[in-house]
Amino acid sequence: MHRTNNIPPLGDHRALVRATMPAPVGELTLIASARGLRAVLWHGELPADTDIAVAAGSGRAASILAEAVCQLEEYFAGTRTEFDLPLDPVGTEFQQAAWTELRKIPFGETISYGEQARRLGDANKSRAVGAANGRNPISIIVPCHRVIGANGSLTGFAAGVDIKHWLLQHEQRGAGQGQLTLV
Repeated sequence: MHRTNNIPPLGDHRALVRATMPAPVGELTLIASARGLRAVLWHGELPADTDIAVAAGSGRAASILAEAVCQLEEYFAGTRTEFDLPLDPVGTEFQQAAWTELRKIPFGETISYGEQARRLGDANKSRAVGAANGRNPISIIVPCHRVIGANGSLTGFAAGVDIKHWLLQHEQRGAGQGQLTLV
């Protein structure tokens, strides 16, 4: 399941550049502004007719994309557990808070939507947290895949539950935790 018709807001396309990279989970499209990484999208999420320039040259946005590709390659190779990139996602104040909380979940660990809501100050907002996570434009780097159902089930993910499962297993192996047990 992709967000093709529901991609996260990207802002003024004229200020953005993009690059693609192969990954074990399929081709990724990375988008950056001069301020930071704006999005990591799954194959097919960005409509083909989107008017975002392909990164070229040595501008700040192109440098951010190059570093993001490098760090993602290290992540997939199992040599990186934390990302160190300037981020520039577009979202509401609540979405931004939810995405900031996602970045606090350690590599190889998971929490429930209810726990994320509790950490944001209101345990009753797990549905709102789920919606905010669903609009997370920076997949993998802002790890919404680390949030699971209260009963341990893998629920909603832009690239599909199979990819979420793959990412969690990849991280748990890297953290020395063995295989993920599905509910």
